[in-house]
Amino acid sequence: MSGYVVRRLLEAVPLLVLITMAVFVVLQLLPGGPLAAYESDPSLNAADMALLQQRFGMNEPIPIRYLDWLAALAHGDFGYSLVTHQPVLTAIGDRLPNTLLLQGLALVVALCIAFPVGIISALRQYSWVDHVATLFAFAGHAVPTFWSGLLVIILFAVQFKAWGLPSLPASGMSTLGVPPNIGDRLAHLVLPVAVLAFFSAAHYTRYIRSTMLVVLGDDFIRTARAKGLADVDMVWRHALRNAALPIITVVTLDLPALFSGAVVVESIFAWPGMGRLFLDSALRFDYPVLLGLVTIVAVLVVVVALGCDLVYAWLDPRIRLI
Repeated sequence: MSGYVVRRLLEAVPLLVLITMAVFVVLQLLPGGPLAAYESDPSLNAADMALLQQRFGMNEPIPIRYLDWLAALAHGDFGYSLVTHQPVLTAIGDRLPNTLLLQGLALVVALCIAFPVGIISALRQYSWVDHVATLFAFAGHAVPTFWSGLLVIILFAVQFKAWGLPSLPASGMSTLGVPPNIGDRLAHLVLPVAVLAFFSAAHYTRYIRSTMLVVLGDDFIRTARAKGLADVDMVWRHALRNAALPIITVVTLDLPALFSGAVVVESIFAWPGMGRLFLDSALRFDYPVLLGLVTIVAVLVVVVALGCDLVYAWLDPRIRLI
């Protein structure tokens, strides 16, 4: 097992180098360049821009610049933001807890909805429960998050307030002028979590239903039913464990989103997370921050894929990692 883990990590090194190289080159060749954040400053003249080019190594060829960046990265130095002038890791560290709170809570809510709905839908195939669950899943896939986000803001934040009903905050993490407290933070989480959970739950429900239907048709399930085993025991003791592998694949591959953030939802609800940081950095041509974000997400994808394989081997003894 340890040999397999080491081999996979070593194989990931050239992949990560290729990813960072491609992103670095593309960002350097985009219109505006890495110094675009300074071009709008009227206090800088041509001589100042030349000094900035020399300071950031813009006079060097792109391969040399990439190797310099990679050498600094090997020492844990992700560089400095061109806009805020703070270390990239500091900028990411300030936003990461906010994204983990939002995305983690949304994932938990989505799984708490998807598992019972998907299992009941599979057990009651073609019943009215199954049709309602299917409608819910299709609606979740069909409705984009930017539309559902605006809809819940109009309804629960604007209209409820106009009707004299208790309304929910539409943006930010806290209310201005109100001391930080758990109740206020939870109130600001309700709408963005609901939008993210609705989309994710619809996605997971279809996978859970499909995998459960396949397992429920196997011979060992029919034998368990013939012996009079109750549906609850059959599902938890036999069916769900065997149906878990495809579900784990889908969920674990979504885990990097816990760190990368939801760009659309965080922008609509003005949530100061990683997705908002990525969008702001792209709009302001803050290339060091963009490179840091892409690198971290790429590493997480590799680590999560490895963790998924290890969970496979733990759930199914027939799988051997060699």
